[in-house]
Amino acid sequence: MLTVRAPATSANLGSGFDVFGVALDRPADVVTVERAAETTIEVSGAGAQYIPEDPAKNTAGVVARELDAPAHIRIDKGVRPSSGLGSSAASAAAAAVALDALYERGHTGEELVRVAAEGEAAVSGEAHADNVAPSILGGFTVVRDDGVLSIDADVPLVACLPEIVVSTRDARGVVPRSAEMDDVVHTVGSAATLTAGMQRDDPSLVGRGMDERVVTPARAALIDGYDAVCEAAADAGATGVTVSGAGPALIAACYPARQRAVASAMVEAFADAGVDARAYRSSVGDGAEIVER
Repeated sequence: MLTVRAPATSANLGSGFDVFGVALDRPADVVTVERAAETTIEVSGAGAQYIPEDPAKNTAGVVARELDAPAHIRIDKGVRPSSGLGSSAASAAAAAVALDALYERGHTGEELVRVAAEGEAAVSGEAHADNVAPSILGGFTVVRDDGVLSIDADVPLVACLPEIVVSTRDARGVVPRSAEMDDVVHTVGSAATLTAGMQRDDPSLVGRGMDERVVTPARAALIDGYDAVCEAAADAGATGVTVSGAGPALIAACYPARQRAVASAMVEAFADAGVDARAYRSSVGDGAEIVER
């Protein structure tokens, strides 16, 4: 028997659609695996009632199939489904690391990212790695077809999760299929700025690099109170705010001294819009880790 903790994540970060991701130090999923003749899934915790226990439809179950590592898998959800904080990815990442260790497969972290991405396909329909990469490797990650770049970073973040449900499939459905060249150029500049900010541990650059004009506005329209929350966060000291992953969570960068104020401002702004929310004061976190053997 073996237990792994895998963190929540924020993907895209505005300018890095399907490419950028960052590990958060909280919340997290905890997955326990035990060898078995066939794979079974048991789910508890946040939103457990919405998560399929059929191994063929559960991200962790698909990971077990991909690794040829049947097991009884117990998932304690700390990351709410349909949150924009990589809920399905956290389960897939934890299962990949746990089953690889349990069966002594010896895969590299990057190889496990590809395995866990197949688990993501069970939820989103496509094997995206922008959430599973930081959940496994930690830090800030850049996903390419030919590999994954991981950067250790130390940037304060605030993730604010409203009590709104936005499914990944719906959020992908509103993404524009084309963009004006001026907007493409702007996105490239923002992505480069954000990457430099992560490399330099510079909240100002990271915040400026979140600005994006194509995908973010389309997804923001699905989130009640989005504009007011962004404005409140900026007034409280956030250097940048954007949609976290597919939403509805928002992710903000800030300096350490402003983190508490930004978190409070975002929650209060959602409340003013008639939406309950909670905020997680975080930093760029570590990846999945074995917590018990």
